[in-house]
Amino acid sequence: MNTLPKLIVIEGTNASGKSGLGVELALRFGGEIISADSRQVFRGFDLGSGKITPEEMRGVPHHLIDICAPGEFFSMHDFQRLAYAAIDGVRARGRIPFLVGGTGLYVASVTDGYVMSDRAPDLAYRDELEKKTTPELYDMLRALVPDVEVDAKNRNRVMRMLEKIHDGDDHRPHSCPRYQCLKLGVTWEREILKERIDERLEKRMRAGMVDEVRRLLEGGASVEFMYKLGLEYRFITQYLTGEIATEEEMCAQLSAAIKRFAKRQMTWFRRDREIHWLDMHGDPAAEAEALIRTFMNQ
Repeated sequence: MNTLPKLIVIEGTNASGKSGLGVELALRFGGEIISADSRQVFRGFDLGSGKITPEEMRGVPHHLIDICAPGEFFSMHDFQRLAYAAIDGVRARGRIPFLVGGTGLYVASVTDGYVMSDRAPDLAYRDELEKKTTPELYDMLRALVPDVEVDAKNRNRVMRMLEKIHDGDDHRPHSCPRYQCLKLGVTWEREILKERIDERLEKRMRAGMVDEVRRLLEGGASVEFMYKLGLEYRFITQYLTGEIATEEEMCAQLSAAIKRFAKRQMTWFRRDREIHWLDMHGDPAAEAEALIRTFMNQ
């Protein structure tokens, strides 16, 4: 019998409705939400990260949102440490923790219980890596670990793996799960998801996403940091700095990039056979509620 504390996980692709479903379920079960999003930790990065608004939270407490200043270094290890503390705090209050998000590695670091080093980063080595292009970094990693499984275009992930190897750590995370997890998956068929991505992008553009990025740049966020965050922040920064000529061209490129990213997200999530994919054409909240009640009574 599994005696580990229980954790509800809601994960899936961009524009799938994870945040809204998480709030609805937290309201039904007296829960609190721990956000698992690598960009929503930064203050001021709202529209571009798809950050839930106070109104959309509907009074449900949310954790690990707006906890870092723009440009501040924040790693998967930082996330895991803070997520563990937040989850344990929710449980101590007699409430149910919901881990909600689409950053696959952040989710897995908690659900699988990655064992990571507490060693301080080598900032000089990090500076050396920053000077290299993403393909150069990936070539370095492949030279060290020929069978490595990582997205060659995920600069942050490739850099972190190089740093771990440089520090003498095994690049393959060991696992020691702290929680018994019910994993609920949220996504749509490809064509519907594409439509949802375009609708959400258009809505956020109307809401002032370009102005948000402009304010962040004027407020001191570096171009390099915006590029690291990817997608909305990268493409809009390219538009504002003249690398992309028109807003129309930028939106077209951004839409295509988000769709490619959603496809990579699904490739990641489909590796996990423990995820129960909800029927989004039915009543996903009711389906999830039934699964949660069964899980909590086991």
